[in-house]
Amino acid sequence: MPDATESAVTEPPSLGDAVEERSILLGLCYRLLGSLSDAEDAVQDTYIRWYRLEDSAREDVRSPRAWLITTASRICFDLLGSARVRRELYVGEWLPEPIPDPSAWTSSSSQASIDPADRVSMDESVSMALLVVLESMTPAERVAFVLHDVFRFTFAEVAEIVGRSPVACRQLASSARKRIRDSRQIAVPSEEHAAVVRSFKNAWSEGDIGGLIKLLDPNVTAVTDGGGLVSAALEPLYGPEEVARFFIGAFGRQPGLHIEEQVVNGEAGLVATSEGKIVAVISVNVSSGMVDHIWAVRNPEKLAAWE
Repeated sequence: MPDATESAVTEPPSLGDAVEERSILLGLCYRLLGSLSDAEDAVQDTYIRWYRLEDSAREDVRSPRAWLITTASRICFDLLGSARVRRELYVGEWLPEPIPDPSAWTSSSSQASIDPADRVSMDESVSMALLVVLESMTPAERVAFVLHDVFRFTFAEVAEIVGRSPVACRQLASSARKRIRDSRQIAVPSEEHAAVVRSFKNAWSEGDIGGLIKLLDPNVTAVTDGGGLVSAALEPLYGPEEVARFFIGAFGRQPGLHIEEQVVNGEAGLVATSEGKIVAVISVNVSSGMVDHIWAVRNPEKLAAWE
């Protein structure tokens, strides 16, 4: 059996399509943790545990994929508890780590025979809006919702992971769904979303504060995450004028800032670069043709996947 060092660079040989398995696990852990770097660590820990099984125990596993998903979920469930403590000490607002187009961070390429697990790694609906809502849930709610509603685990199976009864897990998933409904994030057609993002980019790049204000919902909220490492608003910004002036001011303070449209968490978003270096990745939520939420991640530790 390989030692832990070897397992850190080698995928389990008995898992069939190990590359695809890793993509599935990475998508699961990212959705549970909201951090691609933490997700990669959780996946690596999952593989190490697989290798540490006795040969006879590994042979008794009827479904390696189910074993991996279950183990990864338990690891993430434990991590979510400690993550809450770390985020209470975080400087400023904490946002999930944004991800580029799925092809850049997973190895999935075939759309054939997609089961619920495959959708997590290949589906482009892992929006920042959903991740922010997931972040507001308790660890048990988050795990119950993702495993049951996305992976189609039974509540009995979820119960074994979170240490609750099946009835309690049903209630957890129901509570999670209510949080999502109450967030009132109504999806718009991708073409409409992209058109609004393009208009936002043009107005911002041109310093057109009036045009920017017209694109912002009267109740717009903007959250920026610098992690105490770079400049960012320490608290959310509210209202069209405050939000517009912040973005116009940021553009003026950074000469040579270039804004381009890119896929961010499966939707049209914006990436800001300065002197060839990515300095911000921005997600927006569009409702009724206007931007009502903006999430700008500036923490360089959360932009590694974009470099």
